Amino acid sequence: MANDKRVRVGIVGGAGYTGGEMIRLLLNHPDVSISFVHSRSNAGNPLYAVHADLLGETERSFTAELSNDIDVMFLCLGHGESKKFLEATDIAPHIKIIDLSQDFRLGESVKGREFVYGLPELQREQIKQASNVANPGCFATAIQLGILPLAKAGLLKEVHTTGITGSTGAGQSLQATSHFTWRANNISTYKVLNHQHLKEIRRSLVQLQPGFGEAVNFVPVRGDFPRGIWVTSYLQCDLTLEEAVQLYKNYYAGHPFTHVSEKQIDLKQVVNTNKVLLQLEKVGDKLVIHSIEDNLVKGASGQAVQNMNLMCGLDETAGLKLKSIVF
Repeated sequence: MANDKRVRVGIVGGAGYTGGEMIRLLLNHPDVSISFVHSRSNAGNPLYAVHADLLGETERSFTAELSNDIDVMFLCLGHGESKKFLEATDIAPHIKIIDLSQDFRLGESVKGREFVYGLPELQREQIKQASNVANPGCFATAIQLGILPLAKAGLLKEVHTTGITGSTGAGQSLQATSHFTWRANNISTYKVLNHQHLKEIRRSLVQLQPGFGEAVNFVPVRGDFPRGIWVTSYLQCDLTLEEAVQLYKNYYAGHPFTHVSEKQIDLKQVVNTNKVLLQLEKVGDKLVIHSIEDNLVKGASGQAVQNMNLMCGLDETAGLKLKSIVF
């Protein structure tokens, strides 16, 4: 798509956390105009009535109406809802779709629409040619970016990984485990060794290292903070630390949002940004990889905007040059 034409976008499911982040990012995108923000339950209400951070940023309201006079549609719906929406709704063939749910991450299709898995650091060129993209999961993004270079080199072995996520990862609907009085000063595990993101992770790993059949042992943890993901993975590896760091830097050369740090990292460096920071350690014969991201930006809406940029021939970093707040 020519850069002299603003990309017209529609957002479906605009009242949730990912919808709110999508609006925030696209309002300040130099090459985008928002045509509509869809929400049946909030139709007629101003966006800032739901997303208080948008007060003073826009006077736009939610609408229950859809338009085919757009170039890209973002689906910020719950898991299982995107497929239902596309089955029940006639979307013009020219409209590119970026889905933030898990409905199409394993190669599923709907009404003839085939979806490309949207992890730019894995398959940027395929995304550039895609009409429909399935945005990766938040944990899946952080875990994969921590181990893809090893898979590419054929060095991946059984992986042990622990990841802690902020409460926004559970979505906006109130649940017992996202209530402040339960979450604050508390920590718990869930879906131990059985998290749904493991399927998309394994699919990517096998793509880079055919025949990889060893376990990815993942323990997800609920953190008592709103946003961000910290993942620590480790595995047996014969590389020296210096060799491993160079392998990672080579793999991510040219990828603008994934960076290898040779100093200790901390979560505040990535919150409110589209970055993933990686830090490696060597302890005995184990390689330890720390990977961190903002679960709502690189883990969701920011990565979706990055995919839109690639699909529409825009600068990959457009609208995503965001700075963290570390104090």
